[in-house]
Amino acid sequence: YYGKPEWGIESVKINSAPVPVTPTVAWRSPWCNMVHFRKDPDALAFARKPGAAPLPRMLIVAPLSGHYATLLRGTVEGFLETHDVYIADWSDARMAPVWLGRFDLDDYMDHVRKMISHIGPGAHVLAVCQPGPPVLAAISMMAEDDDPNRPASMTFMGSPIDTRRSPTVPNELAEEQSFEWFQENMIYTVPGPYPGVFRRVYPGFVQLASFMNMNWGRHVDAQWRFFNHLVEGDGDNAGKHREFYDEYLSVLDMTEEFYLQTILRVFQEHHLPRGIMKYRYSRQIRPEKIRDVALMTVEGEKDDISGIGQTQAAHDLCTQLPKEMQLDYIQPGVGHYGVFNGNRFRTEIAPRVTEFTRRFTHRELDEAALDKV
Repeated sequence: YYGKPEWGIESVKINSAPVPVTPTVAWRSPWCNMVHFRKDPDALAFARKPGAAPLPRMLIVAPLSGHYATLLRGTVEGFLETHDVYIADWSDARMAPVWLGRFDLDDYMDHVRKMISHIGPGAHVLAVCQPGPPVLAAISMMAEDDDPNRPASMTFMGSPIDTRRSPTVPNELAEEQSFEWFQENMIYTVPGPYPGVFRRVYPGFVQLASFMNMNWGRHVDAQWRFFNHLVEGDGDNAGKHREFYDEYLSVLDMTEEFYLQTILRVFQEHHLPRGIMKYRYSRQIRPEKIRDVALMTVEGEKDDISGIGQTQAAHDLCTQLPKEMQLDYIQPGVGHYGVFNGNRFRTEIAPRVTEFTRRFTHRELDEAALDKV
């Protein structure tokens, strides 16, 4: 069993000057900590030009799909120099006592909206993989409500917005099995001595085993080969890959209700792209209400988890968003994890996302947010 890894982020270089960084919990619930990678204000002021605009705020929404948010350490590091970075660090369901009650897909949307609101108006939201549909849903509701805290931009990376496009092996597995099969075969009861004893969960170790054996059966080297395929083309060396592999083996559990709702509404019935997604089974989700939140999508050419077109589908749903506020980018040569980690991400993807967020950054909103800290 691999425990939750540390962030291990202590500093960032800005204009060649080292700036100390302290991961600090800026907002919390029993199900999620929003971690702020707080830069030392004096060192930051020294590193930047006098009168420089505040760094634009970015909320990275990590996936709740079996791994800890620390899997996105490379993503955080890729934006630390250019943004004031926050990340949604989801909790392990096996550590959540049953008296805390449920945590489902709608609760996830609530959490996303609360975190965006806490950071304040004009922030940039970056959703990596799984969060795509619930993040788009949350921002759709903020737009429809004319919520003053809505973000300036949203970026989706390797996200299953519409898994009917270029279906991958995981997509096909989700469709081939019945919903009841997932209920009966993928849900387990948390044993003692974990605090979440008796809670029904989809365990991280089951997720790990499922992916490890997805394409290569029972070969002795299946795990290493599978991992190599995930990071294909990311441009990092073997040492970096080993570090990432250890991170990949650290897993968390998801609540039964969150996992099963995601299977049904995202992967089997495709609620969002079909226009039938509802919040708490009553409020219609309307991405067409988004008119002033810029949209960028990023996909990997060799992604065999979220196929080409699945993330791009967000553009087709945001029908009232001006074309000049939209950007789609496909990174040649990278697999799923190369979209948000590795050398290609650092040198080719992150700079493009940064350029995009800069276009839609409102200095006065960032300055107002800075005054509240």
